[in-house]
Amino acid sequence: MDKLAFAGVVVALVAIFGGYALEGGGISALFNLPALIIVFGGSIGAVMLQTPKQDFINGVKLFPKIWSDPHSDVEEYQEKIKKWAETSRQKGFLSLEPHAALEDDPFVKKALMMLIDGAEDDVLKESLILEIELDSEKKLRAANIYEALGGYSPTIGILGAVLGLIQAMTNINDPALLGQGIATAFVATIYGVAAANLLFIPFGEKLKAQIDIEILFREMIVNGVLSTSNGDNPQMIAKKLSAYHPVNP
Repeated sequence: MDKLAFAGVVVALVAIFGGYALEGGGISALFNLPALIIVFGGSIGAVMLQTPKQDFINGVKLFPKIWSDPHSDVEEYQEKIKKWAETSRQKGFLSLEPHAALEDDPFVKKALMMLIDGAEDDVLKESLILEIELDSEKKLRAANIYEALGGYSPTIGILGAVLGLIQAMTNINDPALLGQGIATAFVATIYGVAAANLLFIPFGEKLKAQIDIEILFREMIVNGVLSTSNGDNPQMIAKKLSAYHPVNP
């Protein structure tokens, strides 16, 4: 769990609602179900219209990654690679089969199995790098749905405000109801701007950062497996892979 992500949402909401309350505003005035439906429903619908089905589904599946630490086990895998190198030098690549069976990460498992199967270094590297590129491209397309939501929601918020004003003008002969209706109408604008800048755009940027970190992690695996394939000294492999420590948050 990424505690910083949760803390960021809490800080933003407390700052906005707290500041509004300090100015004497009533928090209950900011809650309006029709405005919520217009902004979020309209924004999601617009993104569904512009996004290929699979990209949209993948984007929804990526949502939990916003709140999780990306590959906080980098040091653990550096130790694993070192052990794989030591084991393979002593007993051969086939001795790594039990290690591959224990791996949950499909990419790591594939890399180890290609090594065990005796794949040529060029083939191994080309295959794994291609998978990294294709997978990251797929995930980046999926992450773009959140930036798209951030682009549409302010405009949909304005649309909601206009619709609210149209409804408010039906009470033009009653100043009290007219004023209340106008105040409610602008809640939609608040929802649109707040959702874009506090949620959707940060979601998209966070996922892109997560994807970049995952790419570095996988590149580390590739370099480690290739070094193991070449029979490099395990200590030297560990030193080389230590350059990837910055990917560990």
